[in-house]
Amino acid sequence: MKNKEQKPGFLQRLQTKWKLDSLLQVVLVLVVFACTGFTILFIKNPILDFFGVEQGGFVNTVLYLLLVLPLYQIILLIYGFIFGQFRFFWEKEKQIFRRIAKLFSKKSD
Repeated sequence: MKNKEQKPGFLQRLQTKWKLDSLLQVVLVLVVFACTGFTILFIKNPILDFFGVEQGGFVNTVLYLLLVLPLYQIILLIYGFIFGQFRFFWEKEKQIFRRIAKLFSKKSD
């Protein structure tokens, strides 16, 4: 039998990609994503119902993009803080804002 090099597992690959110090941090980041997703799942419909929007359709999509997605980002930071991963999520938020700013900035070609 040949001695194969063992491939890094899923969590190790995430640790490398996200430049985290430990596997515990990777797990905490994943927990933050899960908590944020569940929170949005529970508050999305009441928010859209408040505005009297029926499920599906263009208006629903626009309100979702304008209200729920920014709320997701805020909740992500809150859970990041609660689980001690605020710095990681704050850096990711800044990356997102930079990318959005690039889309709207004028290019001088």
